Order: sequence, then C-alpha cells, then structure tokens
Amino acid sequence: MPELPEVETVRLGLIPVVNNKTIVDFEQRRLDLRWPLPENMPGRLKGLKVVNIDRRSKYLLLELNSGETLIIHLGMSGRLLLLKDGDKAFSNTANLRFRTHKSEKHDHIVIYIKGGSRLVYNDPRRFGAMDLFETNRIKEHKWLVNLGPEPMSNQFSPEFLINKLKRRKSSIKSALMDQKVIAGLGNIYVSESLWEAGISPKRNTRNISKVKIDELVFSIRKVLREAIALGGTSLKDFRTVGGDLGYFQNRLKVYGRIGEECVKSDCFGQIQTIKQSGRVSYYCNSCQS
Repeated sequence: MPELPEVETVRLGLIPVVNNKTIVDFEQRRLDLRWPLPENMPGRLKGLKVVNIDRRSKYLLLELNSGETLIIHLGMSGRLLLLKDGDKAFSNTANLRFRTHKSEKHDHIVIYIKGGSRLVYNDPRRFGAMDLFETNRIKEHKWLVNLGPEPMSNQFSPEFLINKLKRRKSSIKSALMDQKVIAGLGNIYVSESLWEAGISPKRNTRNISKVKIDELVFSIRKVLREAIALGGTSLKDFRTVGGDLGYFQNRLKVYGRIGEECVKSDCFGQIQTIKQSGRVSYYCNSCQS
C-alpha cells in the first residue's frame, strides 16, 4: 500500500497539471471501488475547478470550487496516471512525461482536465476509495477524523511522541503503525526509521529513553524526506503520475533485505525478520536494541 512518501509524490506530480484547472468531463466506469462511490460523481465534478491539492496521511485531497473536496485513497494497488495523447510516444508538459495510453480493463475513473490531459485511476484489486465531502468540514470526515499528526509537522515532536507512548503497552513498531499515533507511516518507513534510530521493533514503548525518542523523531523525518525526494518506493504496484518507478527502494537499509549484512559501517549484524500484528518487521540483530 502506498505510504506517505508515495502519496506526496503523486500530489507533487499533480500540482503542475491539475491545480487551478477545470474538470471538463468525468467518466465513471463502475459504481464502487472498495466501497460505493459517491452518488452522481460525474454531475458533481464536471465543470468544476480544482483550487488546491493537499494530502492528509495517505489520502489525496482535491479541493474544488464547489465547496467540496474529492478524497482519494489508492488502496493496495491503485494508481493515478496523468496522460496526454499525441502523435509521439512521449510528450513533455510541465516537466512531466505523459505516456500515450489506451483504455485498460482496470481504468475505473477517468478525469478529463482542461488543456488536454487525462487523470486515470487504475486499480486491479479495487481496494482504493473515493469520496466527496464538504471542504470546511474535511477534518470531520470518517477517514480523517481520528488521524494522528503529520510526521513533518510541528505537532509531531519528541514530547508528543513520549506522551503517546507512555499510555501504551505494545511494541514500538506496532505503536508507529497506528495511524492514531502518527499519520502516514506504514511497514516500509517504520522499519527504516527504527533502523536509523537503532531501536529494535520489538522494544516496548515504555522502555525507550527520551534520547532515543529524540533520535527516532529525527530519523522518521530524515527517512521521509529522502523517500519523497526519490519519488517513493516501488515494490509492486506504485508508479508516479508519469508512470515511472520511485527510486527509494534502491536506498532501503532493512526492508526486504532478510539475511543480508547490515550496511552500517561499524556493524556486523544481519537483517532478520519477526512477525508483529500480522506484518513482517525487518531489523538488524546487532545494532538495533
């Protein structure tokens, strides 16, 4: 499932082409994705202007001049592709590459943007979701109302995290995966951040010093910034809006590297795995304690 860096990569890719542009047509090819789609989506979106493109956790927020916001969650396999047909295989618009693209079986939503672009939502497994909700009440939406702070925000501080963790009796890995504690993190970036901070995913939340919490907050932000700069991680389905792979998978230190040597220069450990809350955690058996 795309995590914060992948969704932020999509948001940044949409801004030059979609922001402040009019939706000239909206093609809906099915009534549902993971859940039923909003009633009369084409009628509610056609002719409207996208006035802002934001992100909350793993959700894209396309604010419209109607006073509603289109909320998009990519789910397990969803992709948003920006397309522009032309005589050549590729054309350049706003420094993005647009591939010519014939309609595919899993293209469930097509949004036609003024200027000749199409925004196609493709989702083979249909675990994604979309909804329309009043912009001035967007924080009250059921998908967003209980989310924790954004990890890059001022609200997410060592003091905040210490306060949250002291109320729990779980592993640090499980706590960081909880979207009510911190928004947008998933298995990849929690594993990488814990490695950066030298904290075992098995460590109990009540058994982590303030110094280590400071390091963890710093590590989370460091990992996320690097991942966003590299376009996220493409392991299975994720692609940027131009159809390209993210490159952060080439920088992964622990995730997916079971049995390999730790890459820290002064460490001779190996990458191990443990199953926690139904997910596989990756960690070094030497430098993470």
